[in-house]
This record gives sequence, structure tokens and C-alpha cells, in this order.
Amino acid sequence: MSIEPLVKATEVSKRFHVQGKVLRAVERVSFELHPGKTLGVVGESGSGKSTLGRVVLKLLEADGGSVTFEGTDLSKVPRKTLRQMRRHMQMVFQDPMASLNPRMTVFDAIEDGLKIHGIGKSAAERRMRVEEVLERVGLPRSAGVAYPHELSGGQLQRVGIARALALRPKFVVLDEPVSALDVSIQAQVIQLLRELRDEMQLAYMFISHNLAVVEYLSDEVLVLYLGEVVEQAPVEELFAKPSHPYTQALMRSVLKVPTSPDEVQDLTPISGEIPSPFAPPPGCPFHPRCPVAQEVCRQKKPEIREISPGHRVSCHLA
Repeated sequence: MSIEPLVKATEVSKRFHVQGKVLRAVERVSFELHPGKTLGVVGESGSGKSTLGRVVLKLLEADGGSVTFEGTDLSKVPRKTLRQMRRHMQMVFQDPMASLNPRMTVFDAIEDGLKIHGIGKSAAERRMRVEEVLERVGLPRSAGVAYPHELSGGQLQRVGIARALALRPKFVVLDEPVSALDVSIQAQVIQLLRELRDEMQLAYMFISHNLAVVEYLSDEVLVLYLGEVVEQAPVEELFAKPSHPYTQALMRSVLKVPTSPDEVQDLTPISGEIPSPFAPPPGCPFHPRCPVAQEVCRQKKPEIREISPGHRVSCHLA
């Protein structure tokens, strides 16, 4: 008997209309996500990763398809019901400084969500929960009296994580949560996120351009290009057998930890620039930059198809 996914996206699309032009930010994206699992979403800037995260949380309205949370179609729930569901669906942003009110202390920023959702019968109970979540993310209780400008980048991101977790959600969208941090701090935060996921059985959508981090944290990976899924697979298979030329190019362009002192890595940046989303090329959207493109790639858009169990690719040559 199959287990119902916590989050399910079916053919989700999002378009923006700008000065009479249509920008297809997300096109027919589908996935399922279960408790305790992480879906990695990768791609270059402009590939639609952050837009997808916001559509899944219904911070942006989808123009097509559906998103269900615990079996409930989010497009059909009343506003009041959606507000009640929000505590179970949280987001951690790339820039924690921009997402925090500079006039509020850390304690007030975290407690604010508890007040909005009516969590805690008294101020003392809310204070206890705030202090507990601060300690859980590796911050002292004394950090609660600090203002955002008094904290380091790593500390600020821990505050962002604490603010989301204080509501004890089930699903968290992590939008490039470590991209602005030093490498050593990145490792600490990623390890924290992994521990919290396993401890609380959280479901993560982890948005990143850092393939090494995605490989460490994810169970399944979506590779997006111009808003479309070009490859989707379990993380082990994707990194062992990347089948789309774009996925292969992404992997060649990222520095990896050497497995031996003699290993030399040949970093190869992806050729060309990502096309304008207002005017995507005909056929396969990646063909102008693809080193193995053929005439069929220029003429006909490939359908995404399954090449092995759970491994889907949108490529004529896969």
C-alpha cells in the first residue's frame, strides 16, 4: 500500500506578464515529497527555482496544475483555512537580514509567529518555546535580546531557521539558505538542517546551485532549466548517471572534494548564456548551449520520459 505524500505538485506552471510579454517562469513541474525527505532543486539563476518554491507554498498563485498538502488542494481552500495551514508550511530565505525586521529583537521576531498562530497560552510559555528553539539551532538564550545587525551571517541564518521551526512545521522550503555564508559556516548549517530534518521528520524543498550540498542533503533532485524539469531522479542515481547534457555540464562546472592526493579536476564552465525566458529557443531549450545537440534538438521539443524507475529525462539523446 502506497503512502500518501505530504506535498504533491502536479503539472504546476507559473507565468508572469511583463509589458505585454509572457515569461514562463515554471512549466509543468511535478513531484511528490514525503516526511523526513528532501527534494533538491538545482539550476542556474533564472531557472525558476525560487518561483517554484513560492508557488508550492502558495505565496504566488499557480497559473496551472495543482499543489496538495496532506491531500488538500491548496487552490481550493478558503483564505482562513490556508492561514491556519501556514504554520505547517514555512520558508527559510537566502538573505536572513532582509527577512528580519531590524527594529525587532531576535526574541520578538520568533515570538511574533507564535502570536499570529495563537501558539502558547501565556507569554511565559511562548518565551520557553523561543528559548528552546534558539538552543536547538545552536544559539545561546541570550541571543534573544540581540537585534539583527548585532549578529553574524551564520547566526542570522540560524535565527531564520529558528523562526520557522518555532511553529513546528511539517514542510520547509529552504531557498539558497547557505549561499551567502562562508564555507565553514555552510557546513555547520547544513549539518544542523540535516539533524533537524531527521529529528523532526521534516520534509524539505532545498533550493540551491551548490551541487555538493544538494548531494549531501537530498533524497531526490529536480534539475530545472528555463522553468522546466530537464532531469529528475533519486540523488544517488543522478550523481552516478547524469543523463541530460545540462546536468552533466552543471556537474563539470562545480569543484568537488578530491578523493585522493593525485586527483586533478578539470573544471569546465557551461558555454554560452542562459536564453531570455521571454523568448526561449525552439526545440530543446538547452540546444544552443548543448555540445551534443543534433537537428532534432533544434526542431522538436523533447517530452520528459522515464529511462529507469524514478529517473526521468527530457532529452532526445538520453
